[in-house]
Order: sequence, then C-alpha cells, then structure tokens
Amino acid sequence: MDYEIKAPEGRFEGKVFLFPARVYYEDTDAGGVVYYANYLKYAERARTEFIRALGCNQNEALEAEEKCGFMVRSLNIEYKAPAVLDDVLSVSCELLEMKGAGAEMKQEIRRGETLLAALNVKLAYVSLVRKRPVRIPAALVQKASGC
Repeated sequence: MDYEIKAPEGRFEGKVFLFPARVYYEDTDAGGVVYYANYLKYAERARTEFIRALGCNQNEALEAEEKCGFMVRSLNIEYKAPAVLDDVLSVSCELLEMKGAGAEMKQEIRRGETLLAALNVKLAYVSLVRKRPVRIPAALVQKASGC
C-alpha cells in the first residue's frame, strides 16, 4: 500500500477555527444520543487542533525543561440540542483574549446550522514542573493575535 493517512484537520474562516467531528457509537448513551461529557472531548480536540493550526507544537512545550501546557481553569457549557449517531459536527474555536498566563475562548458545536452546544472556556498556561501558571510564550501570543 502506498498511501498516506492524514489526521482530521480544521481550518480558519476569518478569526474562527473550525474542526470536523463525527459521532460514533461509543459517543452515545443507551438512547443513541451523545453523552453530555463527550461534548467536552469534541471541544478539547478542537482546541488542540487550533493550537496546532497556529503552528505551535504542544509536544515541544511538554518536553521542554519547564514542561508547560494549557489547562482548563473554568468552563461553562449550555446544551441546546442533541447530537446523535453518525452526525457530522463542526466544532468552532474563537479566541476572545490571550494575555499573561491566561486565555479565554468561545466554542460552539454545530450540526450544519443547528447549534448543539455553546461553551465559554477559560484556560491557564501552567508549568507542570512548578504546578503554577506561567506567562504564555510571546511567539504563541503573537501567532494567536492574528486570530
């Protein structure tokens, strides 16, 4: 076999990053509806791909001497409508603010034009060595400021 398998990728539409997701059987409950906690997984995957799309390698930050990464400080989610098996979803990330050791992001999970869940996420950039927030690297802030 001579083909390359690629991971799902998102794209920017203006300042909003869009990441595709599909609902699998494992994502659903006994009623065939996406289990509420799995919306958080879709949102996390989209945030990870958002950082990757900015050209930042999270593995490098985790392998550096300081070992840093983003952690959710607080999250508010409002469920609007259910996703079900085989739905194709779009998970958006819109950076509202990034400064100091924190960032705030608005995320939406949609099926087509239908809003399924709206999230407001506050993140802290944390040193895993010191177990405390540290300043977000200037290079990442600069790349994100274009969003």
